[in-house]
Amino acid sequence: MDTWETLGPYRLRQREGLPKLGRDSLLLGAFAALRPGWRVCDLGCGSGALALLLARRAEGLTLDGLDLLPDCAALAAENLRANGLTGRVLTGDVAALPRELPAGQYDLVIANPPYFAAGRGGAAAGARGTARTGVSFAPWCAAARRLLKNGGRFALCARPDRLVELLAALTACGLEPKRLQCVQSADGRPANLILLESAAQGKPGLELLPVLIAR
Repeated sequence: MDTWETLGPYRLRQREGLPKLGRDSLLLGAFAALRPGWRVCDLGCGSGALALLLARRAEGLTLDGLDLLPDCAALAAENLRANGLTGRVLTGDVAALPRELPAGQYDLVIANPPYFAAGRGGAAAGARGTARTGVSFAPWCAAARRLLKNGGRFALCARPDRLVELLAALTACGLEPKRLQCVQSADGRPANLILLESAAQGKPGLELLPVLIAR
């Protein structure tokens, strides 16, 4: 059964059994640096929610996407078409990017990658399980670096307990961490999410943003 979410002027179609729009994507869609006319690629795009969240912030975007699951890629492409947005969505793995995604051409790569390393966390069945578990950040960072222009941005979210692993993966690929924001569910609670943006071949210097309270 399909359901709908209204995101500004756009409507997001969601489907039972596929990953749904959540708080993390809403926060990431607001966090990422963005300018009109940018070319954007969403790695692990799911239903295409991040594309719609970005499109309501800036005009003239090209919004490409990639997802491992054909059902997700098809739904994301449908959401782009239904909302009159420019871009294409491909089925494929971040570890082996399709040639149709041009190297060194993107201003922004965005991703809400699997939360847990393999063998950790509570894995759900089916598509939602695929979205929650993975091996490491390394292939995601390598894919982002391959797609980005020099100076382009890679924005993603992750669990705080994987921050050290994430920073190591980014710097190993030539992505310099530039902006970091911790998210808490309430004042005085430990952070349960991090939002991080890095720059391809960026200069050293990390800005630690004020903590965000988001339930």
